[in-house]
Amino acid sequence: MTRPLPQNVFTTAPDWEEAAFTEAHQSPVPTSIRLNPFKPADIPFESKVPWSTYGRYLQERPRFTLDPLFHAGAYYVQEASSMLIEQAFRQIADTSKPIKALDLCAAPGGKSTLLASLLKEEDLLISNEVIQTRAGILVENMTRWGQLNTWVTNNDPKDFRRLDGFFDLMLVDAPCSGSGLWRKDPKAIDEWSPANVNLCKERQQRILADALPALKKEGILIYATCSFSPEENEQMVDWLVKEQGLTGLSLELDASWGVTETIADQSQAKGYRCYPWKMKGEGFFMAVFRKNEGNVAEQLWTGSSKTKADEKQMRQLTQLFQPFLNVPFALLQHQEMNYALHPEHRQHWAGLKSNLYIKKAGTALGQLLKDIVPEHDLAMSIHLAKEVPRVQLDHQEALHFLKKEAVQTDKGFKGWQVASYQHLGLGWGKWMPNRMNNYLPKSHRIRMDID
Repeated sequence: MTRPLPQNVFTTAPDWEEAAFTEAHQSPVPTSIRLNPFKPADIPFESKVPWSTYGRYLQERPRFTLDPLFHAGAYYVQEASSMLIEQAFRQIADTSKPIKALDLCAAPGGKSTLLASLLKEEDLLISNEVIQTRAGILVENMTRWGQLNTWVTNNDPKDFRRLDGFFDLMLVDAPCSGSGLWRKDPKAIDEWSPANVNLCKERQQRILADALPALKKEGILIYATCSFSPEENEQMVDWLVKEQGLTGLSLELDASWGVTETIADQSQAKGYRCYPWKMKGEGFFMAVFRKNEGNVAEQLWTGSSKTKADEKQMRQLTQLFQPFLNVPFALLQHQEMNYALHPEHRQHWAGLKSNLYIKKAGTALGQLLKDIVPEHDLAMSIHLAKEVPRVQLDHQEALHFLKKEAVQTDKGFKGWQVASYQHLGLGWGKWMPNRMNNYLPKSHRIRMDID
C-alpha cells in the first residue's frame, strides 16, 4: 500500500480501530476462491473459508488466466468476506418450496454464482446488471458456472417494478464508495470523499426504492456493500426499516469467525461487518430483512397459447436436442437460438420477456441450420450428457485451445467434440481430416502470452 489512507473518516463506524485499520492495509491481500460444487476438480488450497461451504484460501495468487480450470468454471475467484452471504441464505431462506431469486446488481457474477451453488434445480435465479458491458461479463461467468436455472438480464432497477411481488429473495450488493476494498485496489482511495459517500447513499436508496416492489410480501432482502462508511451501512438499515417498512433479521454466526455484529441507531436492527484486522478477508457489510407488506405473484402473464403446429415443431426440436442433456428440459426458441429451460421455468418466460431485456435464459443449446450447430453454453453445462463426444486435452493443449487455436489435428477425431480439460468442458471444436475448427467465442479467448 503506497497511497496514504484518509485519516479519521470512519471513526463513527462501530468498533472502529484506527491503528488496526492502518496496519491491516500494510499487509498482503489474502487470495480466496470458491469451488463449483457441480464441477469437481483437484485444486490445491491452503485452508477453508470457515463461513463458506466451498470457499478456499490459496497459499499464493496464481495467474488465473493461465489455469484451464478457471475457464472451465471449476471455481470463481471471490473475496472471502463476501462469501458470508451464504450464511444469510442458509439461515433465512425458505427452501421448502421453489425459490425465485433476483441478484439485482450482479456483475461480474461472484454473488450470483454463490447463490446458484446453493439453489435447487427447480429454483430460478435472475442475475441482473444495468451496465451493458458489465452484463456481457456477467453472461460469460454464469455460462462458465453451467447451470440450467440461471438467467441474465440487462435492466435498470426501476424496470423490476413491473414484476410486482414476484421474487421470494432479493440480493442487492449495492454500488458503494468501495472503502472496504482499498487493500485490493489502492486506486480507489483517490476516488473516495465524504461527498461521494453521500452520493452513493442516495443512489443506494434510489436503487432499493425502485426494485423493492418486485419482492413479495414475506420475501427476504439481503443488502450488502464493500464500504466501511456508516452512511452506506447502518444508516441504510435504518432507512430500510423506517422508510420501506422492512423488518431486520438476525443471524447466528460463530464468534471465532471475527464478524462484528452492529446495531443501527434508530431501528435497532442488526448488521454484520467484516473488518480485515479481525478476519481473513476485506471490508464488507451485510444486513438481512423481511418485507412486511406487498403483493404475492406466483406467476406472471403467460401470453397467448401456441397452435398445434407450434407445439408439434417444439416437440420435434426437443427430440433433436434431447441427446445433449442428461435432464428433462423445456425447449424455447428466441431470436433463432434454441434454449433449454427447467420445465418449471417455462411458465415464466412470456412474463419476464415482456418486462425485461433477457441476455441469457437457461442454457443456450444451439441453432438448427443444415445440422445442429451447438452453442458454447451447452459445452459448459453441468448437465451435458456423457454420450456427447469429448477430446481430452493436456494443460498446454488446453491453453492453446483457449487462445482459439487448433489442437490435436492428427488424432483421427471427427465432427463436433467438446474440448475438455480434466473432464470439464472448455468449448466446442469441429474436427475434419487434417484440420480442426475452434468454435470458442472470441470474448472467452486468452489474449495474453501463454508461453
